Amino acid sequence: MILLTPCFSFVICRGSLRTRLLSLNRFMDYLLYLIVKSLVVFLQTLPLRWGAQLGRLGGDLVYRLDRRHRRMAVRNLTAVFGGQKSESEIVALARENFRRLGENYCSAIKTASMSAEALAPHLKMVGFEKIQDLETVQKSWVAAVGHFGNFELYARIGWPGSDFQVATTFRSLKQKRLNQLLQDLRARSKAMYFERREEVKELREAIKVRNMAVGFLSDQHAGQSSIRIPFLGHECSTTVATAVFALRYRLPLVSAICYRTGLAQWEIEFNDWIPTRENGKARSVEAIMGDVNEALGRGVLRDPANWFWVHNRWRFLSRAELRGQSPVAAPASV
Repeated sequence: MILLTPCFSFVICRGSLRTRLLSLNRFMDYLLYLIVKSLVVFLQTLPLRWGAQLGRLGGDLVYRLDRRHRRMAVRNLTAVFGGQKSESEIVALARENFRRLGENYCSAIKTASMSAEALAPHLKMVGFEKIQDLETVQKSWVAAVGHFGNFELYARIGWPGSDFQVATTFRSLKQKRLNQLLQDLRARSKAMYFERREEVKELREAIKVRNMAVGFLSDQHAGQSSIRIPFLGHECSTTVATAVFALRYRLPLVSAICYRTGLAQWEIEFNDWIPTRENGKARSVEAIMGDVNEALGRGVLRDPANWFWVHNRWRFLSRAELRGQSPVAAPASV
């Protein structure tokens, strides 16, 4: 009994420590929720342009403080533009990218609370006639989208009188309160959101009973369930979900990009349809996603600061690529 007492005491202390850590984690999650909630309320009381400008200032501050993501942005930009831009130009572009990200996040919080009428002067649709032509045949479609500009605006692409239901997938946050806050922000868009790991079946059922515009974010590292194909001249992990969904339900596929045209001003541009079948046969997933990557890549080259350079998109870069010795050919205007 004497020998067992220290072990028993150790188990008690260990259990007590675990309980205290769980309580501390809950407290920190709740504190973070209160901070974010207060920020949301504050930003939604400001005029949109004020919030956007405040976001740019915040993004500039984060650029100075967040060394890890700053280095990631410079690394990615060097791989793509290293042969065409000087080091100082790349650093300036990375800094502007952080400003844009701050502007986008703060703007997204405000636009989430705005009605379609209030948002109309700030958002323009380009190439939308391609989509409206589908309305006469009552057909659903798939959009390959990316982290361009205020990408939360993709959920607002419907038009008055349309029979399309906008839908997309998302990955829930670990913090339940923050996740619910994010979904509450998105609720005004009237779009349907499906958790990509848990609600795939629900999305499949929904597409069978109503006309839907389903958006898939297609520009990030996709892990093991992916293919390796080029994006901006470098091989990277690419999602197959966009192509697989379009093929499975025989839906038209288009890419769409949200461009920033000024402070708190955006336009969503719809590109040409991406063929999913040729001569009556399904194209390969690799060929379809290759076209998607090419379309999204053109969007990056058109306005490099508008994309999400802080993400580790290319995880297979060689040393030469990291030094920018094999960049893509960018247009002269970039």
